[in-house]
Amino acid sequence: MFFKSLLKSTFVYVGVFFVYVLVVEIIFGDWFSKYNLGPYMREHRLKKNPVTLLHDNKTYEFFYKRNYYGFRGDEMDPSKIEAVIIGGSTTDERFKPLKFTIAENLNKLLKEKGHNFKIVNAGIAGQSTYGHIYNFKHWFPKLENFSPKLYIFYIGINDQYATYRKIEDLKPSAGNVLKSDNFSEKKEIFLDNLKSRSFFADKIKNVKLKYFSTGKKLTYDLNYFIGANWEQVKEHKNYKYINYEQALKIHDVGFLKAKHKKLISNYLNNVEILSNYAEKNNGVPIFITQVRYDGLKVGVLFILNYSLIQYCEKRNLNCIDLGKKLNGKVKYWYDDAHTSILGSKVIAETIVDDIHSIIKNKNLF
Repeated sequence: MFFKSLLKSTFVYVGVFFVYVLVVEIIFGDWFSKYNLGPYMREHRLKKNPVTLLHDNKTYEFFYKRNYYGFRGDEMDPSKIEAVIIGGSTTDERFKPLKFTIAENLNKLLKEKGHNFKIVNAGIAGQSTYGHIYNFKHWFPKLENFSPKLYIFYIGINDQYATYRKIEDLKPSAGNVLKSDNFSEKKEIFLDNLKSRSFFADKIKNVKLKYFSTGKKLTYDLNYFIGANWEQVKEHKNYKYINYEQALKIHDVGFLKAKHKKLISNYLNNVEILSNYAEKNNGVPIFITQVRYDGLKVGVLFILNYSLIQYCEKRNLNCIDLGKKLNGKVKYWYDDAHTSILGSKVIAETIVDDIHSIIKNKNLF
């Protein structure tokens, strides 16, 4: 009789507990909120990975952080973000401390010019302009009162490899959203959706992010370059950086335009979409071209840059041609696309005056 009574009481207490949890979840959870991020940014938010960076005979220990809303760095209120820089891994720069990124170098230089706003890093590794469009469809609208005055798009390198198709048919790699008939992937998306909406799961994530790391330790050795010793590459007699003027001599513009006609057309269409999204959100877009460690040696990147600048002039868009401005050195990169600590600093120094001029002309801040 005693055990039967105890069992009954236990069921009652458990039932009351679950009802309490359910009520709290319904009242305080994000089950019905239009601002819930759902599964879309699951690989790019609430991250705090310990990283060791080896570079120029120095060792840097830091945490690669992506905050609650998906931006790189510490927590911030999306409604107070005044400027963002959007790009792929060359913008995210997860392999180096935040202070050494292009974005933070720009913030430092712009502050010296009297600006008090901060450019927030919205880079996501692997994204092309397709992924950036995805951001405006599935990430930014879920940030309450998110309305930056300035959108900086650092683009080109990933678009030369993009598989182009209609936007409507796109299954993007952005946000690491998995779209397939695979049961395990659907299950992962379903569970992540539940976790992102749950009040208690959300609080546990925030506590974990504040006091603990959220991933395994990573090590990046920037003393090596493209699989070879840095010193060997630096002394390689065949290395040559192809600047804009040299690229005009080695590339046939007409031939490249014809060869990559579809690629260029879709790329510029994406640029137009991004420009419209930014302006619709009361922001000013700036498009910046990209270069590799060998400059504009690769024809497809050269012609994407060339076509973008022509399009910007035709459409009166704000564009900065890094490819035309930069005379690169091998030490500015640690592989074929990603900049070293010095490279990020030099790129920021190369484009900051143009950004400053656009800000002044548009009377943004």
